[in-house]
Amino acid sequence: MNRRNVLQGLASVAALSLFSGCSRAAPAAATATAAAAGTAVVPLKRPEAYWRDKVSPAAYAVLFEEDTERAGSSPLNAEKRDGTYVCAACHLPLFSSRNKFESGTGWPSFTQPIKGHMATKTDYKIVLPRTEYHCARCGGHQGHVFDDGPAPRGERWCNNGLALRFVPKGQSLPALRG
Repeated sequence: MNRRNVLQGLASVAALSLFSGCSRAAPAAATATAAAAGTAVVPLKRPEAYWRDKVSPAAYAVLFEEDTERAGSSPLNAEKRDGTYVCAACHLPLFSSRNKFESGTGWPSFTQPIKGHMATKTDYKIVLPRTEYHCARCGGHQGHVFDDGPAPRGERWCNNGLALRFVPKGQSLPALRG
Protein backbone atom coordinates (compact mmCIF):
# COMPACT_ATOMS: atom_id res chain seq x y z
CA MET A 1 0.00 0.00 0.00
CA ASN A 2 1.50 3.32 -0.97
CA ARG A 3 0.61 6.90 -0.07
CA ARG A 4 -1.28 7.48 -3.33
CA ASN A 5 -3.54 4.48 -2.66
CA VAL A 6 -4.24 5.71 0.86
CA LEU A 7 -5.11 9.21 -0.35
CA GLN A 8 -7.38 7.84 -3.06
CA GLY A 9 -9.09 5.67 -0.48
CA LEU A 10 -9.53 8.53 1.97
CA ALA A 11 -11.19 10.61 -0.73
CA SER A 12 -13.88 7.94 -1.03
CA VAL A 13 -14.39 7.18 2.66
CA ALA A 14 -17.22 9.68 3.15
CA ALA A 15 -19.25 8.21 0.28
CA LEU A 16 -18.45 4.65 1.26
CA SER A 17 -19.51 5.18 4.86
CA LEU A 18 -23.04 5.90 3.67
CA PHE A 19 -23.31 2.47 2.09
CA SER A 20 -20.89 0.38 4.11
CA GLY A 21 -21.78 -2.31 6.57
CA CYS A 22 -18.12 -2.63 7.57
CA SER A 23 -18.63 -2.85 11.28
CA ARG A 24 -16.42 -5.36 13.05
CA ALA A 25 -17.55 -8.92 12.69
CA ALA A 26 -18.69 -10.70 15.82
CA PRO A 27 -15.96 -12.80 17.42
CA ALA A 28 -17.65 -16.02 16.31
CA ALA A 29 -17.60 -14.89 12.67
CA ALA A 30 -14.05 -13.59 13.00
CA THR A 31 -12.81 -17.02 14.00
CA ALA A 32 -13.65 -18.66 10.67
CA THR A 33 -10.06 -18.51 9.42
CA ALA A 34 -8.66 -19.92 12.65
CA ALA A 35 -11.25 -22.69 12.69
CA ALA A 36 -10.43 -23.61 9.10
CA ALA A 37 -6.78 -23.94 10.11
CA GLY A 38 -7.76 -26.68 12.57
CA THR A 39 -6.83 -24.73 15.66
CA ALA A 40 -7.85 -25.65 19.19
CA VAL A 41 -8.52 -22.01 20.15
CA VAL A 42 -12.01 -21.81 21.61
CA PRO A 43 -13.70 -18.48 20.85
CA LEU A 44 -15.11 -16.59 23.79
CA LYS A 45 -18.77 -15.66 23.73
CA ARG A 46 -18.49 -12.29 25.49
CA PRO A 47 -20.07 -8.99 24.52
CA GLU A 48 -17.57 -6.25 23.72
CA ALA A 49 -18.73 -4.33 26.81
CA TYR A 50 -17.35 -7.18 28.95
CA TRP A 51 -13.82 -6.09 27.98
CA ARG A 52 -14.33 -2.41 28.87
CA ASP A 53 -13.09 -2.90 32.47
CA LYS A 54 -10.35 -5.35 31.47
CA VAL A 55 -8.27 -3.00 29.26
CA SER A 56 -7.51 0.72 29.11
CA PRO A 57 -9.93 2.99 27.23
CA ALA A 58 -7.33 3.45 24.45
CA ALA A 59 -6.80 -0.32 24.14
CA TYR A 60 -10.57 -0.87 24.12
CA ALA A 61 -10.92 1.61 21.23
CA VAL A 62 -8.32 -0.32 19.22
CA LEU A 63 -9.43 -3.83 20.15
CA PHE A 64 -13.21 -3.48 20.01
CA GLU A 65 -13.88 -0.32 17.99
CA GLU A 66 -11.12 -0.91 15.40
CA ASP A 67 -9.33 2.35 16.18
CA THR A 68 -5.67 2.77 15.19
CA GLU A 69 -3.05 4.14 17.54
CA ARG A 70 -0.78 6.93 16.37
CA ALA A 71 2.30 5.69 14.49
CA GLY A 72 5.44 5.62 16.63
CA SER A 73 3.53 5.86 19.91
CA SER A 74 3.95 2.29 21.16
CA PRO A 75 6.80 1.39 23.52
CA LEU A 76 6.66 -2.09 21.91
CA ASN A 77 8.33 -0.63 18.80
CA ALA A 78 11.61 -0.53 20.73
CA GLU A 79 11.13 -3.90 22.47
CA LYS A 80 14.09 -6.16 21.56
CA ARG A 81 13.98 -8.86 24.25
CA ASP A 82 13.07 -12.49 23.64
CA GLY A 83 9.52 -13.29 24.61
CA THR A 84 5.92 -13.55 23.54
CA TYR A 85 3.39 -10.93 22.49
CA VAL A 86 -0.09 -11.74 23.83
CA CYS A 87 -3.52 -10.22 23.19
CA ALA A 88 -4.03 -7.28 25.56
CA ALA A 89 -7.61 -8.39 26.22
CA CYS A 90 -7.62 -12.18 26.66
CA HIS A 91 -3.84 -12.89 26.86
CA LEU A 92 -3.81 -15.45 24.04
CA PRO A 93 -0.21 -15.71 22.73
CA LEU A 94 -0.20 -14.13 19.24
CA PHE A 95 3.43 -13.59 18.18
CA SER A 96 6.89 -14.81 19.08
CA SER A 97 9.58 -12.14 19.38
CA ARG A 98 11.60 -14.24 16.88
CA ASN A 99 9.17 -13.06 14.21
CA LYS A 100 9.32 -9.34 15.05
CA PHE A 101 11.13 -6.99 12.67
CA GLU A 102 11.60 -3.26 12.16
CA SER A 103 9.31 -2.27 9.30
CA GLY A 104 9.81 1.49 9.55
CA THR A 105 6.04 2.00 9.73
CA GLY A 106 5.83 3.08 13.38
CA TRP A 107 3.88 0.00 14.49
CA PRO A 108 5.17 -3.32 15.84
CA SER A 109 5.49 -5.65 12.84
CA PHE A 110 5.87 -9.41 12.58
CA THR A 111 6.56 -11.89 9.78
CA GLN A 112 3.91 -14.34 11.01
CA PRO A 113 1.60 -15.00 13.96
CA ILE A 114 1.42 -18.10 16.11
CA LYS A 115 -0.42 -20.60 13.93
CA GLY A 116 -4.15 -20.73 14.51
CA HIS A 117 -4.24 -17.78 16.91
CA MET A 118 -5.45 -15.18 14.39
CA ALA A 119 -8.63 -14.85 12.39
CA THR A 120 -8.86 -12.67 9.29
CA LYS A 121 -11.47 -10.81 7.28
CA THR A 122 -11.43 -8.41 4.35
CA ASP A 123 -11.63 -4.75 5.33
CA TYR A 124 -12.81 -2.09 2.82
CA LYS A 125 -12.59 0.94 5.13
CA ILE A 126 -10.17 2.75 2.79
CA VAL A 127 -12.07 1.44 -0.26
CA LEU A 128 -9.24 -0.82 -1.38
CA PRO A 129 -9.43 -4.28 0.21
CA ARG A 130 -7.03 -5.08 3.05
CA THR A 131 -6.69 -8.17 5.20
CA GLU A 132 -7.62 -7.29 8.77
CA TYR A 133 -6.79 -9.71 11.57
CA HIS A 134 -8.21 -10.37 15.01
CA CYS A 135 -7.39 -12.49 18.03
CA ALA A 136 -9.03 -15.85 17.37
CA ARG A 137 -10.09 -16.12 21.03
CA CYS A 138 -11.72 -12.78 21.93
CA GLY A 139 -12.11 -11.23 18.48
CA GLY A 140 -10.05 -8.17 19.46
CA HIS A 141 -8.79 -6.20 16.44
CA GLN A 142 -5.01 -6.34 16.16
CA GLY A 143 -4.09 -4.82 12.78
CA HIS A 144 -3.64 -5.60 9.09
CA VAL A 145 -1.41 -7.96 7.13
CA PHE A 146 0.39 -6.73 4.01
CA ASP A 147 2.50 -8.44 1.34
CA ASP A 148 5.56 -6.18 1.69
CA GLY A 149 7.38 -8.01 4.48
CA PRO A 150 10.81 -9.67 4.44
CA ALA A 151 11.60 -12.97 2.71
CA PRO A 152 10.86 -15.81 2.78
CA ARG A 153 7.14 -15.26 3.58
CA GLY A 154 6.87 -11.66 2.38
CA GLU A 155 4.24 -10.85 5.02
CA ARG A 156 4.08 -7.84 7.33
CA TRP A 157 1.66 -8.33 10.19
CA CYS A 158 1.32 -4.68 11.26
CA ASN A 159 -0.05 -4.58 14.81
CA ASN A 160 -1.35 -1.88 17.12
CA GLY A 161 0.88 -1.89 20.19
CA LEU A 162 -2.13 -1.12 22.41
CA ALA A 163 -3.65 -4.44 21.35
CA LEU A 164 -0.63 -6.38 22.64
CA ARG A 165 1.16 -7.08 25.90
CA PHE A 166 4.79 -8.27 25.90
CA VAL A 167 5.84 -11.13 28.18
CA PRO A 168 9.65 -11.52 28.41
CA LYS A 169 11.15 -15.00 28.04
CA GLY A 170 11.39 -16.69 31.42
CA GLN A 171 8.28 -14.99 32.80
CA SER A 172 5.04 -16.90 33.02
CA LEU A 173 2.45 -16.04 30.45
CA PRO A 174 -0.54 -14.38 32.09
CA ALA A 175 -3.57 -16.60 32.59
CA LEU A 176 -5.95 -16.50 29.68
CA ARG A 177 -8.71 -14.02 30.42
CA GLY A 178 -12.29 -14.53 29.58
